[in-house]
Amino acid sequence: MANDIQVCDQCNFTRMKSILPKLRKMAPDAEIKIGCKSYCGPCGKRAFVYINGRYVSAPTEDEVLKKVEAFVKRPAVQVQE
Repeated sequence: MANDIQVCDQCNFTRMKSILPKLRKMAPDAEIKIGCKSYCGPCGKRAFVYINGRYVSAPTEDEVLKKVEAFVKRPAVQVQE
């Protein structure tokens, strides 16, 4: 169950150099797509990340990363009996 993460490289509120390593650490199995997401209105005013079908935005890159964490799919833990 891989995470699908998309970020815009034209966004004024995120820096690819800093956000990509943080996203990869948060979701190592993620397929991260970089490019315009045609979300220019909100993208021009706030940082955003598209994760698993949801647009998540916040005033800063650090704040959006905190919000994104809630939507990261984690592998199921198997209990041994």
